[in-house]
Amino acid sequence: MSFPHWQLAPADLFKLSPVVPVMVIERLEDAVPMAEALLAAGIPILEVTLRTPVALAAIERLREKLPRAVVGAGTVTTPEELAKVKAAGAQFAISPGITTNLLQAGARGDVPLIPGVATISELMTAKELGYTHLKFFPAEAAGGCAMLKSIAGPFPDITFCPTGGIHQGNYHDYLALPNVHCVGGSWILPKPAIDAKNWQAVEEAATTAVAKAKK
Repeated sequence: MSFPHWQLAPADLFKLSPVVPVMVIERLEDAVPMAEALLAAGIPILEVTLRTPVALAAIERLREKLPRAVVGAGTVTTPEELAKVKAAGAQFAISPGITTNLLQAGARGDVPLIPGVATISELMTAKELGYTHLKFFPAEAAGGCAMLKSIAGPFPDITFCPTGGIHQGNYHDYLALPNVHCVGGSWILPKPAIDAKNWQAVEEAATTAVAKAKK
């Protein structure tokens, strides 16, 4: 199936929601109801990670069934995967790290790539190729808020979406930083609720996260 590849710039993607849900979809039939719960909570941006066999099919189904959502792919690690998520209709791609080949493929392509960095050297490599909106991963293990505060001084033009170890107890601390526009996490998608197909519980968790993020 072919989808129109209209895209939002990374700066606009980072403004869609203070919390970006990291969706690990095990069952294809869960994709649409899970996404509908997030949309009802006021979260229009959806990151489907390539951690499961149905991930690409889930992206395609979400693009087909929920045109009002902005659907992207997470855990994109190679140019080949970047091409596959584009073919599935992904409107953005997020990587946990960087390679020169992946950065160059992202710069050449028309699917916005959010590279993941954990060090200053990785940041500088990404910036050299024109990337200014980055994923900070794994956020807590890589220094957390203290690391991001240190980065802000020499790199005031770099904006982050931290992911990895983000939860309801610390996401406010990240969002309070001037170089953080959103955070990524899976705590708003409680696994017991998903296993039980309790989409109301998913909506309530996401609604609470968004409401508290805006305070």
